[in-house]
Amino acid sequence: MKNIVIIPALNPDDNLEKLAEKNIALGQEVIVVNDGSLSRYNAVFERLKDKCTVLEHAMNLGKGEAIKTALRYIKDENQRCDYIGIMDADGQHLPEDMAALLKAAARYGSSLILGSRTINNDVPWKSRMGNIITRKMFHMVSGQFISDTQTGLRAFPAGMLELMSEVKGSRYEYEMNVLIICAQRGISMKEVPIKTIYHDKENSCSHFHKIKDSFRIYRDLFKFSASSFSSFILDYGLFVVFSVILPSSSWGVMTANIAARVISAGYNYSMNCRFVFYEKKTLKTALDYLALAAFILVINSLALEAFTAGLGIPVYTAKIMTECVLFITSWIVQKYMIFRKAGQKGGSGSGQRKEALS
Repeated sequence: MKNIVIIPALNPDDNLEKLAEKNIALGQEVIVVNDGSLSRYNAVFERLKDKCTVLEHAMNLGKGEAIKTALRYIKDENQRCDYIGIMDADGQHLPEDMAALLKAAARYGSSLILGSRTINNDVPWKSRMGNIITRKMFHMVSGQFISDTQTGLRAFPAGMLELMSEVKGSRYEYEMNVLIICAQRGISMKEVPIKTIYHDKENSCSHFHKIKDSFRIYRDLFKFSASSFSSFILDYGLFVVFSVILPSSSWGVMTANIAARVISAGYNYSMNCRFVFYEKKTLKTALDYLALAAFILVINSLALEAFTAGLGIPVYTAKIMTECVLFITSWIVQKYMIFRKAGQKGGSGSGQRKEALS
């Protein structure tokens, strides 16, 4: 089994050489990406060229671009490998933990493996608060819980190389976008506990910019939420219009609901492709989305009929209640059916449970 570890680096200290050497000693091949470091760090990268592959950016392009540069190199140079790992260059990740993630990737096959730190009071406050906010927002918009959404220690099978190299994002937002894409596609995500290492209380060795990089990370989460909310507004508005035009009978209400749902679903699909996930409209994605939309439409129509005809609830109130039922139903289906099924395909069981290091 051949593994490749990618280490993006910007103005690294001596930890980088130690990380590369230890990973090599553990049997991994290493690709270091010099992401536009200052010239005084050239000696570090020159020494590394005798031990591993070193790729270089003429200027700083960001962590996401550095990772994708290495992924494209693996693809373009036809570097045969089974599993790929990614780790930070600042010494916050242990090579032994990287090896544990690669072992977990081999165990679960088609899953994204995340190195999960223990987020407690020993973690610098800005890192702790950032992780709490981000994981709650990610859970809210995706229906999945990841305890450490900001971890930079990850591993995945080579079969995901194409997907990972096409995820949008140049800097730290790339890592969040990977989670969003995996959640959207039903790719199982597994967490493996790793050691939590910070050099000081302010985590001064990090190149993370609180304002700029936080905006980039949350921007795509907000876009994901905005797409869903605007689709709901469109759906409800069209339903009101159609219900006024059509007869006030059971079939009229049903027709208004179906027509509104079909239009709003098409709108939501286009918005997600163009502004959220940046994917081309393909027959496969359209058919996948159509299947999900058809299922939701059936549940939506049955609930609306039950509220109006069965319980005699006014139609506009019933529509709001129906959307609430739909939200709960959608969450249950994703959590206990779609993502559980994805996990079983990888031979891993269900959920995002943490695995013990072995």
